[in-house]
Amino acid sequence: MKAVCVYCGSSNGAKPVYGEAVQAFGRALVEADLSLVYGGGKVGLMGMIADSVMAAGGRAIGVIPELLVDKEIGHHGLTELHVVPDMHQRKKMMADLSDAFVALPGGAGTLEELFEVFTWSQLGYHHKPVAVLNIAGFYDPLIAMLDHTVREGFTQRTYFDTLQIDSDPTALIGKLQRYRPLSRDKWSQHRDAV
Repeated sequence: MKAVCVYCGSSNGAKPVYGEAVQAFGRALVEADLSLVYGGGKVGLMGMIADSVMAAGGRAIGVIPELLVDKEIGHHGLTELHVVPDMHQRKKMMADLSDAFVALPGGAGTLEELFEVFTWSQLGYHHKPVAVLNIAGFYDPLIAMLDHTVREGFTQRTYFDTLQIDSDPTALIGKLQRYRPLSRDKWSQHRDAV
């Protein structure tokens, strides 16, 4: 594992603990000799994690669409900043550059990115770990909802269990490094039934 893709908010959030934990996660990435891949912004939690990685002597690689650079929120103090035409290219490049995916607190964009790579994992499009850093219980409602989808028969427990969850940055990185993907994809049960 060389690089971790991080999804997080372009806002600071309502609690100082979000920023503190995001910066701790950035430092933990550098301590584990892992590069940061993220959305390339200089604002909110996105800017905080990039700044913490750079301040600790690590590598921060940003990928940002032209539209957002034009609004002057691109972070130009990174190791690398890739400017791409649109959001689809952004997400593809971020996924291609990364060996794992971690969601930190954020809004609809963060959730959309998390669910996309989590779904891709279930379908067998990649075999990389997907995780959430559950800062101050931020993801508790989402975890409960995902568990509800298991109990209601819409998600297999084995796939829910592939989502790596921890509230401690260093412990979560350890889980990413020890992760072993499932040996079958979501559709295996249907092929077995034919």
